[in-house]
Amino acid sequence: MKNIFGLTLEELQESLKPFGVPSYRARQVAEWMYQKGARSFDDMTNLPKNLRATLPETLAIGRPREKDRLDSADGRTTKFLLEFDDGTAVETVLMRQPYGNSICVSTQAGCNMGCAFCASTLHGMARNLSAGEIFSQAIIIEEMLHREGQGKVDTVVIMGSGEPLMNYDNVLAFIRLLHAPYALGMGYRNITLSTSGIVPNMYRLAEEGLPISLSVSLHAPNDALRSRLMPINRKYPLADVVKAARHYAETTKRRVTYEYILIDQLNDGEEQAQELVSLLRGQLASVNLIPINPVVERHLLRPSAARIKWFEQYLLDHHIQVTVRREMGTDIQAACGQLRNKHLKD
Repeated sequence: MKNIFGLTLEELQESLKPFGVPSYRARQVAEWMYQKGARSFDDMTNLPKNLRATLPETLAIGRPREKDRLDSADGRTTKFLLEFDDGTAVETVLMRQPYGNSICVSTQAGCNMGCAFCASTLHGMARNLSAGEIFSQAIIIEEMLHREGQGKVDTVVIMGSGEPLMNYDNVLAFIRLLHAPYALGMGYRNITLSTSGIVPNMYRLAEEGLPISLSVSLHAPNDALRSRLMPINRKYPLADVVKAARHYAETTKRRVTYEYILIDQLNDGEEQAQELVSLLRGQLASVNLIPINPVVERHLLRPSAARIKWFEQYLLDHHIQVTVRREMGTDIQAACGQLRNKHLKD
């Protein structure tokens, strides 16, 4: 059986060729799968009856099942654990923002980047996700929002479990599918991709001609500290990562966001603030400060509110555009990897 969920229109046309049907049938199938929530060919009432009976003999519409769901007490955040046919489970999160519904999707089951502050890396990486498996996360939430009368998915951030640029081809296929008019038709400017700094693929992404936003997980302003927090820095040092990010901004004319997790007494002092200002001065960039969401196994603590405010003000005073990420879903383990890890332990 061939799973056709996640195929592009052109790929669907190829899959339907053996059935001798007109090429326009592919668009009908795509719209049923991606826009009307069809889970079987029987649902596709504008297909000939004999075709609806024949297609399931060799083709399948494979979608994950909802293994777990957690809703925050304030009703703003919902976290899903989705399980695919092979038993692999991944997390995706819905965040109801003032500007619309935003979702955070995973691109790998687990992660092998080994970042010292992240729950996703605790069990390593199981495998890459296919374009369809990434896209199914968006579709499941889109359908839930529609059922519950809460609108639609307005923005997508690719910063769940996994390193997107280590699953480059599938992630790019997902982005293009997300944009396709027969799927969700989302504007590229509503999509943000986050990377820990896979330098060759940052340059590759800049040449794709897609005006998506890029976020770079920085988390430290010097190589020694960044290598301690993020082992990938030993392969792609800080200067190379920042150079690639600058190239992305210059090529796409899109502001790069540098993500900076604030960890008490580790990277939140005046010395680190000064280094960060020196590193980013003059760039088309902003900093997103993220007070750490503590992971029990990591033994890293959140700075005090006063210390977070001081760090923010120091950057502002030195003309660095900065925001502090608003916490959402703390009560439902919304940090990457925490819900999946709970199930792996059970």
